[in-house]
Amino acid sequence: MYDGIRPHGRLLTCLIGAGLLGVGGCAALTLKQPETAPQPLPTIDRPSRDAHAPARPDGSTLSDGQAQSALLTQSDLGAPWAATRGAATWRDGLLKASTSTGDCQKLLDALYSDQLLGAPARAAVGLDDADTDAQLRYQIGARRPSDVDAALAWLRTMPARCARFTATTQQDTQEDVRVTELPLPEVGDARQGLHITLDATTSDDEESHLTLDIAAVRVGDDAFALTNGGLADVPNDATQAAVQVGALRLAQVRKEGRAEV
Repeated sequence: MYDGIRPHGRLLTCLIGAGLLGVGGCAALTLKQPETAPQPLPTIDRPSRDAHAPARPDGSTLSDGQAQSALLTQSDLGAPWAATRGAATWRDGLLKASTSTGDCQKLLDALYSDQLLGAPARAAVGLDDADTDAQLRYQIGARRPSDVDAALAWLRTMPARCARFTATTQQDTQEDVRVTELPLPEVGDARQGLHITLDATTSDDEESHLTLDIAAVRVGDDAFALTNGGLADVPNDATQAAVQVGALRLAQVRKEGRAEV
């Protein structure tokens, strides 16, 4: 199903021309990836900071238009991904839950509010897979690099601190939540991924299984985060593609922004 996922051809041409992606990188972006990414994948050159570039209070040198242009589009992932039809029903049904463990509650709150980097997004987009009802939420962050690194460090502790815990939904349904590490392509300057499953059984013996792949990546002074979730096992290809293409696009937009200064 996901063999068709690939970066948009014009993006690859642009990145090759910009020197951000070589021929070997093109091969890697065919995305015939295993479910994990243990081997190093194409790494973006770290962009140098321009001391004369105007910065926002959050440290970003991108204009609002550039932040929007750094977002993924349905063309980047290919069929069957399309513009979202609205928030997935499982967000309220399964992610709006409570637990007695503080760090794990903070994780649930971040997932429900779509604030993996600890603050509202500067720009965001939603994409739906109509074949599986999966939903991918992608956002450009609005936090200083030090704050992003702190958020990444906190996410990195989740597989140990919240490896398995119970939560209760607003409908008093008990959930069994598990959190493991999700290897990501080695792009950007810092990154962290998590694989999360929530299994619930209602009083009427109806079972639900929610799978979430989440990723957060810092590229220079800017960052992005994504959530790829659905009521089934979420194939890892879309997550890997979104991380690779997202990091490359953000690096390209940052480079173009410095050239305009």
